[in-house]
Amino acid sequence: MAIKKSELYSSLWASCDALRGGMDASQYKDYVLVLLFVKYVSDKYANDPDGLIEIPKGGSFKDMVALKHQKDIGNHINIIIGELAKANNLVGVIDVADFNDDDKLGKGKEMVDKLTDLISIFENPALDFSKNRAEGDDILGDAYEYLMRHFATESGKSKGQFYTPSEVSRVLAKVLGIKNATNNTTFYDPTCGSGSLLLKAVDEADGKGSIYGQEKDVATAALARMNMILHGQAAAEIHRGQSTLSDPFFTDSNGYLKTFDFVVANPPFSSKNWTNGFNPNDDLYQRFERNEEESRKTGKASYLVPPDKNGDYAFLLHIIKSLKSTGKGACILPHGVLFRGNAEAAIRKSIVERGYIKGIIGLPANLFYGTGIPACIIVIDKEGADERKHIFMMDAGKGYTKDGNKNRLREQDIHKIVDLFNKQIEVPRFSRLVSIEEISDPKNDFNLNIPRYIDSQETEDIQDIEAHLLGDIPNADVEALNEYWKVYHSLKNELFAPSKRKNYSQFLQPS
Repeated sequence: MAIKKSELYSSLWASCDALRGGMDASQYKDYVLVLLFVKYVSDKYANDPDGLIEIPKGGSFKDMVALKHQKDIGNHINIIIGELAKANNLVGVIDVADFNDDDKLGKGKEMVDKLTDLISIFENPALDFSKNRAEGDDILGDAYEYLMRHFATESGKSKGQFYTPSEVSRVLAKVLGIKNATNNTTFYDPTCGSGSLLLKAVDEADGKGSIYGQEKDVATAALARMNMILHGQAAAEIHRGQSTLSDPFFTDSNGYLKTFDFVVANPPFSSKNWTNGFNPNDDLYQRFERNEEESRKTGKASYLVPPDKNGDYAFLLHIIKSLKSTGKGACILPHGVLFRGNAEAAIRKSIVERGYIKGIIGLPANLFYGTGIPACIIVIDKEGADERKHIFMMDAGKGYTKDGNKNRLREQDIHKIVDLFNKQIEVPRFSRLVSIEEISDPKNDFNLNIPRYIDSQETEDIQDIEAHLLGDIPNADVEALNEYWKVYHSLKNELFAPSKRKNYSQFLQPS
């Protein structure tokens, strides 16, 4: 029997209600999502010796149920989670939250009641994951992202760093051009957050391939690790605790950056401390191009390095360096990367000249948690870069719906973006194949700001006062429908006839 998403979502949100009062909403995840994980794996693998997760004695959700109403419930929940963590190499992943913290959960009876209520909510027979539809069912993974979305909304803090809206994740995954993936195909996210981008990309590959991710925030990396297991990707490598720029974890046997088939990323916008821990002018991984002209002038080695207080291009250059020679990537960045000057202008020129940018998609403002500024997707494709003569640009900034205090892409918006991008279809005021020659023209000077190349302003609806006063239809309005007359050759003459007045037509009433 299938678990209804609505039942699951309402039960999970009820668990958040049970925790209200002692902590910020952003901290609910530390407790609710861990219990969600324990319940899921206990139901799925408790009696499966060959399961992805080992459920040890004293380490299951049933052991938690036995603790209800007991004085030391908090301490014993910690012990149960610790047993499960030790049995599955998840120490430091699922055992981070302290269920015996009286500052967050209350003292004495308050803590006992709160944790008892929490366990009872997950004990609901309607949430029996052992009877879920199939091994590959993604209901729980969807619920996991649903809860993270609400945590990001509820918290007054900026929590967008661990959640990329699923609609945006789907767009990134679908414009990558994933074809004929095998189990050897590799996927990488250098700032993986909760792992949603990686999971969507692998979904496009029908679940084939290996996943690699790095996340600086330890708690967020733990979420990503649990998320991978919940989605059946227990073998995913998620590295935590270090900045990808200063200390990239994935390197080859020679100490160079490991390269991947596909890279997706939503790095922190305009990071002001991206140089912490390393010197970009002496980069071990050669991510920053040598500035030959400046080096000749000064007699010292100089490199095209992003500004100290703005790391957007540092992440983009890291992605480019992390791609195989035929690799493809998609990265979410603020619009400023398309037009800012000085050092960033020089880097942008170099990337365009090397042919790495396949396309740029302008997104609506206010899609992301933690910031309202508009962003864009830059699609990188190293395959055929030497011969690339155009960049496909798209202004998708007007296609969205309001969802509370945020904007959200609709199904129709996702379909339009993906379909037009993958087929490289030009649509007036929306998408255009722009030549490198035009971009490099001195009047543009490698400025990639989308409005320079796509005029998305709606045509002004010019009112004909004479037609309003005297009747009939201006011929200009009739000719504006010329695309229809090309298809329906006789329709124009069936609907309109010349008026007695010049430049006007009469509408023929159907008989």
